[in-house]
Amino acid sequence: MPATTLVTSTTTSEKTPTVGTGFPKATGTKFTLDGVTKYFAGTNCYWCSFMTNNADVDTTFDRFQKSGIRIIRIWGFNDVNTIPEPGKVYFQHLSASGSTINTGANGLERLDYVVSAAEKRGLKLVINFVNYWDDFGGMNAYITAFGGDKTGWYTNKAAQTQYRKYIEAVVSRFKSSTGILAWELANEPRCSQCSTDVIYNWAKTTSEYVKSLDGDHMVTLGDEGMGLSGDGSYAYTFAEGTDFVKNLGISTLDFGTFHLYPDHWGTSYDWGNQWVKSHAAACVAANKPCFFEEYGTLSNHCSLERPWQLTSVATLGMASDAFWQAGDTISTGTTHDDKFTIYYDSSDWKCLVTDHVAAIA
Repeated sequence: MPATTLVTSTTTSEKTPTVGTGFPKATGTKFTLDGVTKYFAGTNCYWCSFMTNNADVDTTFDRFQKSGIRIIRIWGFNDVNTIPEPGKVYFQHLSASGSTINTGANGLERLDYVVSAAEKRGLKLVINFVNYWDDFGGMNAYITAFGGDKTGWYTNKAAQTQYRKYIEAVVSRFKSSTGILAWELANEPRCSQCSTDVIYNWAKTTSEYVKSLDGDHMVTLGDEGMGLSGDGSYAYTFAEGTDFVKNLGISTLDFGTFHLYPDHWGTSYDWGNQWVKSHAAACVAANKPCFFEEYGTLSNHCSLERPWQLTSVATLGMASDAFWQAGDTISTGTTHDDKFTIYYDSSDWKCLVTDHVAAIA
């Protein structure tokens, strides 16, 4: 989902570490985290990657831990074509004349602290490598540097070469961390009116590459789950170039992902329950977990989204869900509200986090 940048100042705080038990893994259609195999509650926090005040990271992650959230999906990308002013966070500068990966204090060191904070609290991160959308650079930043268009991004040699260099930089940095749930190839990759072979072949070869760098962590695609048998409505079609079942069959992808946005897709809210069940059935057939990794509504969050959570928890094949998106009040004020946001300690938070976690337990 689209987002805006958040940057703050630097302090530190510490918390007693939570000792992890090995790397997270898939056990049939469930996740096993720290030796426990069950259904887990999660959220999205794209802005968590870009806070420069360590105390804000600690406060935010303390609240996740206290609330019972175990899985947090964050942006592992922040691509630019022009180096920003000092102090502003960016992870990669893309240029045809020579790209650079920012490993400094306003670069990947920000991810260092986020990963460390997750490790201390027994939280597990899904870290994404690139955005289909233009927020935080995305595929468009590669196109600006290397030419082409989004349809051709998946086979653009120069873009893919630099993309893999970036993957290597991130994965090598955190491959020993028990705070990583999975590496994610892209946020909502799509290829409008393309053959589904385009994304399939890219996902296969890229996931194989990630596994060659790190055989201990899971890898997933990050797609919206479009393209599978259903009622023929937009999201079930193959128009965006993805085939959920075919992609799920890639051996180096450990679990399936899907998203749900009726306000954007022109469906009823109740339609979402069958959307969950359709993906779960495919995951059962593949004997892999399904991660309901993004979902939201523009209003009436509790009454409209809670039924999806209940369906997900009750359906064989489902391993976890993560609403879009968590919000909080930190040192710089209230984090970005895109109308889907569920703020910490609000009535919506009680419904979609507190009550959800209690029901799972």
